[in-house]
Amino acid sequence: MIAIVAVLCSLSAPANCHEQTVTTSDVADVSMQSCMMGAPQLADWMKEHPAERLAGWRCEFGKRPSRGA
Repeated sequence: MIAIVAVLCSLSAPANCHEQTVTTSDVADVSMQSCMMGAPQLADWMKEHPAERLAGWRCEFGKRPSRGA
């Protein structure tokens, strides 16, 4: 499994950022190439989280524990 680890910042407090694991249970299956090219699935996921700004992301193999959100 490839996990997308998004770095999200609050729109109301831009210095307040955190990491959120976006796993395949949240988005369609992601290939490493798709993830590295910008993970188009993140756009759909971000529409569901309008109070946050995507500051960056990285791709990781395996399942990673989810953090806050």
